[in-house]
Amino acid sequence: MTSVSTHILDTSSGRPAAGVAVELAARPAPEAPWTPHGASATDADGRCKDLPALPADTAHVRLRFAVGPYFRDPREPSGGGRDPLPAAAADRHGAPGPDADGVFFPEVTVVFAVTPGEHYHVPLLLNPFGYSVYRGS
Repeated sequence: MTSVSTHILDTSSGRPAAGVAVELAARPAPEAPWTPHGASATDADGRCKDLPALPADTAHVRLRFAVGPYFRDPREPSGGGRDPLPAAAADRHGAPGPDADGVFFPEVTVVFAVTPGEHYHVPLLLNPFGYSVYRGS
């Protein structure tokens, strides 16, 4: 059985990113279409522990993190209680970033190859203007 888990750490606050929606998709080959396979949201510790096991023929996995709502409104549950974006979210003329709400990355999509029978933990280190992912343990 091949499985996936993930967690998100907001590196700008040093806290887990709670309430971020995560979608899981799989495909059996690089040219094959993506098949939705599950969805979840990060818990208070920023973790998704309940993503379903992958089909036996899975070659590639896609995790899509909806991080825009997390950064948009700290009063919403998906905002994780973080502070609003700093003034740097606007350009030197005061105009918001590419997103009307000043969110530079409204979503983060990570695609990776898998080997049948292994577990993949894929953490996302996130801040308003950058992110990093890696294969964890």
